[in-house]
Amino acid sequence: MIKKRIRGRFKKNERFSKPKNRINDQITASELRVIDEIGNNLDTMPREAALKLAQEKGLDLIEIAPTAKPPVARIISFDKFRYQKEKELKKQKTAQKIGELKQIRISARAAMNDLQTKVKKLEKFLDEGHKVEIMLWLRGREKYNRSWARQKLDEFLKIITIEYNIIMEPKFIGRGLVTQISKK
Repeated sequence: MIKKRIRGRFKKNERFSKPKNRINDQITASELRVIDEIGNNLDTMPREAALKLAQEKGLDLIEIAPTAKPPVARIISFDKFRYQKEKELKKQKTAQKIGELKQIRISARAAMNDLQTKVKKLEKFLDEGHKVEIMLWLRGREKYNRSWARQKLDEFLKIITIEYNIIMEPKFIGRGLVTQISKK
């Protein structure tokens, strides 16, 4: 397949194309390990015999694992196979989004009511299963009084009612003190 270049880059659809499964006559291996539509292993057989078996059932022969020795093929309707793959990809995408990192930024001089509002938001994030990064923002001379800043962060952490694990110990980064927590 010849790929066309546009200003040093490949076309978008070619660059992100999914690996295609070979079906029916596209399969090149002479011998295949065949799995039927129910999921039973039919053992190894020649490609022609597997194709004939699939045609008798009115289904397609799809190569699932081309790198295996011998390659694995499955007898299933191609539309059903494609639907299962799309469903699996959607499930993987939703699983990746769950552990997102949320950030709460507090000030060292914030009033207790403001801190309690931030705690409510933080607890909501923890209940949803997110990791939370707490950043204590320091200004001016506050940056040089590290023990005082650490004490303020510890006071904020004591207000949190939900049980949590500290993933990252408090560190001085940039303009403040940062720590990460997750739900136990």
